[in-house]
Amino acid sequence: MNAHPGAQLAAFAAGLRFDDIPAPVVRRAEDLMLDWLASALAGAKARQVLAVERFALAMGPPDGPSQVLIARRRTSPYFAAMVNAAASHVVEQDDVHNSSVFHPATVVFPPALAAAQAIGASGRELLTAAVAGYEVGIRVGEFLGRSHYKVFHTTGTAGALAAAAATGRILRLTEAQMGDAFGSAGTQAAGLWEFLRDGADSKQLHTAHASAAGLASAYLAREGFTGAQRILDGAQGMAAGMSDDADPARLTDRLGSRWALAETSFKYHASCRHTHPAADALQQVMRQHGLAAASIERVVAHVHQGAIDVLGPVVEPRTVHQSKFSMGTVLALIALRHAASLAEFETALDDRAVAAFRDKVTMVLDPEVDTAYPARWIGKVTVHTTDGRTLHGRVDEPKGDPGNTLSRAELEDKACRLAEFGGVVSKAEMASAIAAIWALAEADRVPAFFAA
Repeated sequence: MNAHPGAQLAAFAAGLRFDDIPAPVVRRAEDLMLDWLASALAGAKARQVLAVERFALAMGPPDGPSQVLIARRRTSPYFAAMVNAAASHVVEQDDVHNSSVFHPATVVFPPALAAAQAIGASGRELLTAAVAGYEVGIRVGEFLGRSHYKVFHTTGTAGALAAAAATGRILRLTEAQMGDAFGSAGTQAAGLWEFLRDGADSKQLHTAHASAAGLASAYLAREGFTGAQRILDGAQGMAAGMSDDADPARLTDRLGSRWALAETSFKYHASCRHTHPAADALQQVMRQHGLAAASIERVVAHVHQGAIDVLGPVVEPRTVHQSKFSMGTVLALIALRHAASLAEFETALDDRAVAAFRDKVTMVLDPEVDTAYPARWIGKVTVHTTDGRTLHGRVDEPKGDPGNTLSRAELEDKACRLAEFGGVVSKAEMASAIAAIWALAEADRVPAFFAA
């Protein structure tokens, strides 16, 4: 094929059909949608999300075809995608793809669902659009590389193209129109890590903007609005401005045979994914040696450079959300409470024991872990005990990774706990939503999940 990689990717997204997708990938897409829906519901009370919802109420129509899940109301596809994306990324329970260091669900499902509800698309069309969004976004994230992630939040940047791909597939864009949508999405791609130093709210803006911008780009392309054809690898495109190690071959890596969606991991702990490998390794050490938190003098987490870049600025967390980016806080919760779930983080900031244990934790760059990253996220810890022992823990595949995944029963349990945390739907309503997602491939029309 002579077309440039971005054009090939656009052709793939525009041409993808439900029957092209292997059944296990479809089932995985359903799993990921449930995980996303529950994450969005869990964000219902978050201050940052409520601010986005108030903005949407002020700027968007008071009614429309698309659902705002946390408010149980309807509005335009644009504002529904914006609010649902912000909501699903705040409790740090949404999915992650390792090698792209990208959270696909929070920028794929909000615009895809909003557009699907707007045009009356079928469940199969929604699942196909989700797969298209995942395949595009993951490959763009891999293309931009490790240097990009050091400064840019890949979910905000690659996410805009993922959202455009998913929405464009719902709208049945042509190959040329999909290329235009990519161009418009890419020129709007944004998201910088600087917010971590202040505990600012920008992470929710990243996903809200990426979802809404990608959706708008697809709708504009349908109207004939053109976009840069080489927005990814052109002389003044994304790679030129945002990466030092971009690899265009990653954009078309085994398109149609490698299903990157199936490589996506579920998040077990309610924290930044960079903390998960060390958390699992510490759990392993404590279980194997019957170790209590009081017996631990200090913990060294052996990490990759990406973890240091993202977690390093968070020295003394000042907000609940910021504490989820504190390796010390996460390991303190594992040691003291044996879990780092939503409930634990809600009270961690005011817990003196958590603060004291946090000061016992350090991160060091580990060559083996760094070399394996981002394809593999190895967890290694060294635990020094008060009685002079030095203990080592290692986890090669953290809980939630494809080789150590969550079963449907575990996903349903997680989803119900997240929905209960959000408090906007009943147990019966959540059970009905779960059943609807498991039956989505047979639905003639994407359902409204919760009544207004």
